[in-house]
Amino acid sequence: MEYSKEFKEAISNFTSAEKDKLIIRLLKKDRILSHRLYFELIDPETADEKRNQMETLIKEEVLAAVKRYGRTKYFLPSIRRISAKITEHVKITTDKFGEVSLALLLVSETLKNLSKSADHYKLFIYLLNKIFRSLVLTKKLDPDYFLDLRENYKEVQQQIVQNKSLEELALHNGLFWSWLEPENIPDDIDLILKGIKAEGLLK
Repeated sequence: MEYSKEFKEAISNFTSAEKDKLIIRLLKKDRILSHRLYFELIDPETADEKRNQMETLIKEEVLAAVKRYGRTKYFLPSIRRISAKITEHVKITTDKFGEVSLALLLVSETLKNLSKSADHYKLFIYLLNKIFRSLVLTKKLDPDYFLDLRENYKEVQQQIVQNKSLEELALHNGLFWSWLEPENIPDDIDLILKGIKAEGLLK
């Protein structure tokens, strides 16, 4: 929705009390916006501190999900719920680095704790999509962050090659190992990803 000049002027004519009441009403209806304003205005914790907390949460919740649902159809929805918490963290803190590092951590922790014998095709496709999205997002970051992400990508690659079926699936869906080093991600990785999906892969 676009706001007309007249609408903006009408809002600006509200009294301070009216504006305060309107803001509170809007915040009650938008939990993410409420948390984001709290973070930006008065939260004593930094984005780095909240990212560290998310790292701990991911490790704990992935392990719990594996123990409870690792061999059932409920496991992937559990991983999706953890991913949703990462998305919420990013919306609240605008932590672009964390958007990549936490997604890669989710991938590596999931693979690290997962049974190698079970059939997890849908989960693997989901994780491969996560990896490709991380590649696209990494390319948008300042190159100064690349060094900090090397270990994340290295861990993901190590977990992939330890799982033969996943390794074959990754190669079949167009993932090159060289891309798992931030400096080697192609400049047009977003277009490459579109091409891969246009061929019906990553599904």
